[in-house]
Amino acid sequence: MAKKRKSKSGSSAATNSASASASTNEEEQQLHQKESINHDGSDSDDSSSSDDDSLVLEGVLIRNPDASDSDDDDDDEISSEEEEEPTKKKAKKPNLKTDTTKSKGGKNTNTNKNQNAKKQKSQNEPEMIQVEFLFCDMNERFFHGMKTLLHRFSIHAPHSSQLADLIIENEMVGTVLSSDIDEEKKPSSKKSTNTAAAASLPLQQEANVFGFASIINVTTNHSSPCIQALKSLCLKYCPTQHKAEMETVLSGKTKRPAGFFFQERMVNVPLEITEVLHQQLVLDMDHAVATADDEAERKSLDFGAFVRLAPCYKGEGGGTANSVIYKYFDDEVFSTNAEFVYNFEAPKNYEGDEEELWCSVIVLTKTGHRAAMKDLKKMIHVG
Repeated sequence: MAKKRKSKSGSSAATNSASASASTNEEEQQLHQKESINHDGSDSDDSSSSDDDSLVLEGVLIRNPDASDSDDDDDDEISSEEEEEPTKKKAKKPNLKTDTTKSKGGKNTNTNKNQNAKKQKSQNEPEMIQVEFLFCDMNERFFHGMKTLLHRFSIHAPHSSQLADLIIENEMVGTVLSSDIDEEKKPSSKKSTNTAAAASLPLQQEANVFGFASIINVTTNHSSPCIQALKSLCLKYCPTQHKAEMETVLSGKTKRPAGFFFQERMVNVPLEITEVLHQQLVLDMDHAVATADDEAERKSLDFGAFVRLAPCYKGEGGGTANSVIYKYFDDEVFSTNAEFVYNFEAPKNYEGDEEELWCSVIVLTKTGHRAAMKDLKKMIHVG
C-alpha cells in the first residue's frame, strides 16, 4: 500500500514534474516566442529604423533636394544678414566724409554749413554797384526815363509825356544825370552795315536816367496845355496874401521871365552828385545867356524868378509852410531862401493809394536861387 502510495506519489510527482516541466517548457516556449517576437520587433525596428535612415538619406539626396537648398538658403540668408550689418555701418562713413572735410590743421570743417553761412552772409550784406554818372545834354533817348520820374509825382502825372517832350526841346537849359551804355548791348559794326541807325537805336531804348534838372520859360510856352495846367493849379491854391505876387510872376509881364523849375531824381542819388546836377543847371543858364543868337533869345533865357513844385509830406503842423517834410533834401534849402512858400494836398495817382503826398510851391528869385546853391554846397561839404 505504501509502495502504491509511493508509486502513486511517484506517479503524481512524475506527473507533477511532467506537468511542471511541460509548464516550464510552455513558459520557455512563450518566453522564447516573446524573445523571438521582441527580437523580430527589434529587428523590424532596426530594419525600419535603418529603412527610415535610408529613406532620410534617400530623401535628402534624391527625393527632397529642396530641403538642403532651403537650409542652405537660410544659412546664406543668416550669413548675408550678418554680413549686411557691418556693410551698412560702413556705408555711412562715406556720407560723413562728404559732409565734412579735414583742413590742413587737422580740424574737421563742415563744408555745407560753411557754404550756407557764406550765402546768408552775402544775402545780408548790401550789394555794391559801381556806376559811372554822366551829365548829358537833353536828348530824345532820355524820354522814357524822364517820363517815369515825372509820373511818380501826382501833380505831373496827368501830363508827364507833354512835360518830357517840352523839357527835351529845351536843349539850352537842362541837364540829365545818366550812365554809360552797356557795351554788350551796343550793336557791333560788323553785324550791321548802317552804323548810324544801329548806334541811334540802342541809345533811344537803353539810356538810363537817374535824374534831371531844367527850367521851362512860362512866357514862351504859355500856349502849352501842361504849362497852363500848372499855372492854374498854382493860382488855385495860392493864399490871398501871395496871390497878387503869384499872378505877376506867372503873367509873363515881368522885366525878366519866370520859369518852372523841374528837378526829379532817384532818392538814393549821392549828395555830391545832386550838388553837381544843380551846378550844371546854373552853368547851362549862364552859358545860354552868353551864347544866345540874338537879344530876344538872350532875354528869354535870362530868368529872374523860379517856381518850384516840390513833392513833400505833411508834418505835425498839418501842412503849413514850415511843417512839411520834403522828399528831396535840397528842396528844403530852396524853401529857406524863397520869397514865399505855400503847400496844398496833392491828388492821388490811383484809388487806394495810402500815401498822402503834398505839393509845396516854392517861389525863388535869381538871387535866392544862387544863395541856396551856396548853402547846399556848405551842407554837403560840411566836413
